[in-house]
Amino acid sequence: MIIVNRNLLNFSAFFFDTNLKTSIMRNLKFFSVFLLLSTLGFASAAQTNNDEKLNLPGDNLNLYAVFNLFQDSETLEGFEKNLNAEESKINNLDLNADNSIDYIKVLDYVDGEDHTIVLQVAVNEKENQDIAVFTVQKDANNQVQIQLIGDEELYGKNYIIEPIYDDASSTSTPNPGYSGNTNTVVKETVVVTKTTYVEVAAWPVVTYIYRPAYVVYRSPWRWGYYPNYWNPWRPFYWDYYYGYHSHYHNHYYGYYHYSNHYRYPQYSSNYYHGHRSYSGTVYQHRQSGTYRNTYSHPETRKQGTADFNKRYPNGYQPAARRNNASRPSTIQGTNRNATRPTAKPATNDNVRRPTTRPGAETTTRPSTNPSRNNNVSRPATKPATRQETSKPSSRPGNVTPSKKISRETAKPAINRPTSKPSSARPATKPNTKTSAPKKSRTDSKSSTGTR
Repeated sequence: MIIVNRNLLNFSAFFFDTNLKTSIMRNLKFFSVFLLLSTLGFASAAQTNNDEKLNLPGDNLNLYAVFNLFQDSETLEGFEKNLNAEESKINNLDLNADNSIDYIKVLDYVDGEDHTIVLQVAVNEKENQDIAVFTVQKDANNQVQIQLIGDEELYGKNYIIEPIYDDASSTSTPNPGYSGNTNTVVKETVVVTKTTYVEVAAWPVVTYIYRPAYVVYRSPWRWGYYPNYWNPWRPFYWDYYYGYHSHYHNHYYGYYHYSNHYRYPQYSSNYYHGHRSYSGTVYQHRQSGTYRNTYSHPETRKQGTADFNKRYPNGYQPAARRNNASRPSTIQGTNRNATRPTAKPATNDNVRRPTTRPGAETTTRPSTNPSRNNNVSRPATKPATRQETSKPSSRPGNVTPSKKISRETAKPAINRPTSKPSSARPATKPNTKTSAPKKSRTDSKSSTGTR
């Protein structure tokens, strides 16, 4: 009996020990699953509270705001000017870390019916950094597709924004999450406004770049040479910038959204491996953590909100966008100077100087012109070489005839006084003796100049 009892006791101990181990293993599994779910929950909460922060330099240029400004612009030059305006509070980039806002240039590269409109910053005398690029393509049915792609150095890879296209007009649905009429963004319900390819083609700036008389626009400004109206300011901390722009979310996300693919087939060949510019200085600053300083004052977010409320005391209420098809003024006429919508005084103070000369289409790249200084709109070297150009100004762009006319008009002016003063008053004006040899010298010069 004793042996049997011992066996029973051993079996009971083994049975309970096995159950205990199994129980412990189950508890560990449940605990692990619970810990994993909790970690994911905290991660998602952290991502939600991250407020769309990329921790990249592009945080200081809201591409939604850029796209919205582009849609409301009439010309590329006007778009560039308003993009760099301090009152718009869109440009907050300081890529070279000199505590001063960088000027964003707009450069259009055309390939048939395709446009790649690049936003670029001159980091220093030798380096340029692309910020983002608009890809615009038009098909045979006058339907236009457009995207805004942030450069990977500033926004990471595949940061693509586009209008919320109507599914009926799209051959595919890039983001099925936007199939409805509303969307939830940052815990807010946003009313979605969809658009079609035909409606995009009617945007003022799109009709501007596709009209027959369009002269390809490339910003004339470069490092150290900027428009007279532009005065850089100190950049804001990111939290202030976000506190201000976060109040536009209902509008931004109502018209634009992320896309997961490139619509422009030649994006890689024509742009990325073509004429994309990137700066080693920006890369070094990003690797060293220089741009992290912009996140160091979270208390400034309240001030950004306060400034927004001060500007819009009744809340932001965007004006209804006009019917762009009713703007024939941007495509009528055949005269180049008359058809340029940038001649409107509202958008062209001094920016358009290099491109208002119809005979000098190559002036879209003024960086090769060494005569430009801070007063770029009036180069100092030109008046010295063309003193007599006021009369022959009816011949724009034709420099050689104007010089010939000035020499011909100078020649009779010298010949007339040489025949009269010597016989009329030889004694009362003795200074004519000294003027006679001067006139002979000018005669010889003019005679040699006309040969």
